[in-house]
Amino acid sequence: MSLIPVLLLLSAVILVNGWTDAPNAIATPVCAGVISFRKAAALAAVCNLLGVVCTAAVSDAVARTLFSMADFGPHALTALTAALAATALWGALAWRFGIPTSESHALIAGLLGAALALGADRLNPAALLRVVFGMALSLLLGWALGRLFRRALPTGHRSAYGHGQLLGSALTAFLHGAQDGQKFLGVLALILTLKHGGYALHLWESLACAALMALGTLLGGRRIVETVGEKMVTLDPRSGFAADLGCAVTLALCTLLGLPVSTTHAKTAAILGAGASPNMGVASSLTTAWLLTFPACGAMAFILVKLLLR
Repeated sequence: MSLIPVLLLLSAVILVNGWTDAPNAIATPVCAGVISFRKAAALAAVCNLLGVVCTAAVSDAVARTLFSMADFGPHALTALTAALAATALWGALAWRFGIPTSESHALIAGLLGAALALGADRLNPAALLRVVFGMALSLLLGWALGRLFRRALPTGHRSAYGHGQLLGSALTAFLHGAQDGQKFLGVLALILTLKHGGYALHLWESLACAALMALGTLLGGRRIVETVGEKMVTLDPRSGFAADLGCAVTLALCTLLGLPVSTTHAKTAAILGAGASPNMGVASSLTTAWLLTFPACGAMAFILVKLLLR
């Protein structure tokens, strides 16, 4: 099997990631009326690009965690093709229905399902533990910090909080690039290992990943912005700024620790912690979608591997 189809699939997944995940970074200022959607999307695209490139130049801890999740052996190309196909399909469905599911978790679930199709002994327990710990930490810490910052910030100062939201969204988009960009660079390193052997990341790979993610961010994601910032909670500039701070601190900490976490989950949890009058029906539907991500993507990848190896 050629490397070209799997590289094209990875490109599609990165594009969809920018389309479906990055809008979470701009949900708070857009829905609080601080900035228009198009201007916010352009800001997020630039910050996404910078996040991928700058972080890859300093640390590749998250990329190495993804790289070491499983040993696919002689069937690596088949397994990666199945995992990426499942991730792309899940992301497209999420965008269609305006549900902020996590491309990160879909990717990880796809890799796990593909590895299990080849045998449970292919999995790396230490890397899996870091993934599970990161998932739990991003949700709990995002919610707690969003709530803490909302209580700590004084009332009033609407204009100042509006400007603060722009900075917070830019930082969140930068950290989204730092987190998700490294995940995809880890998968790219897995693919290129099949040709060159050994783990390695180069500047051109970071630039290509950053450009695709930024393009995806520019293309849209308005439905997801509306779900997170309007339908789920009531946000004003103060609570929006608190959510941005909570998410940014969570992502920065997890990135420094080398934990692959979901920007979507961290931001949504921070918004729930900081927002007023949460719509529990919307929150419940999001939780259901999150819970379905792992079994659905894992099962799709598992089935695809079995079909491709027949």
